[in-house]
Amino acid sequence: MPTKGQILLDNFTGDTIEFIETSSDTNGERVTLKVTLKSKGQTVDDHIHILQDETFKVLSGRMTYLRDGEKNYISAGEEVVLPKKKPHNHYNTSDEPAVFIQTITPGIDVDLFIENLFGMINDCKVKEGKLPFLQAMVTARYLESPSRLAAIPMGLQNVLINTIGPIARMFGYRAIYKKYTGIEK
Repeated sequence: MPTKGQILLDNFTGDTIEFIETSSDTNGERVTLKVTLKSKGQTVDDHIHILQDETFKVLSGRMTYLRDGEKNYISAGEEVVLPKKKPHNHYNTSDEPAVFIQTITPGIDVDLFIENLFGMINDCKVKEGKLPFLQAMVTARYLESPSRLAAIPMGLQNVLINTIGPIARMFGYRAIYKKYTGIEK
């Protein structure tokens, strides 16, 4: 379970996430993170959060974000909201690290997902920001804070998630692994 003050490290990129507030701390209202992106470039595909808004306030460096199909930038002291149900992405394109506070509202179980994801990355189970297909189907099916890929029609994704997710679960895949979070989902 994520805890306030806990720092996650991506052993390959040096990126870190510190939990400022967990979902448990806020009764599910939000998760607040301090993120340091040393990596350069887009690390995950453009995506859509079904239930959650994300707010970013840059502390240092410059953050690149994609919203409404347009690439934008914010620097130290600036803030942006990437709303639910809209395709978006965020990343660092600068040579210096981007450091920002990220708040996800509501928090639901996104902190468990993040903790789980870093464990899987460090165990070489996630490559180039992409979960293996069966893992992605289970994660999307059984997390309470769902997201979808922006480039694939939502209806097709939902059919795949709801048919393949339960099958992959029978083969041992889990949305959240006890090894990384202390609980299994």
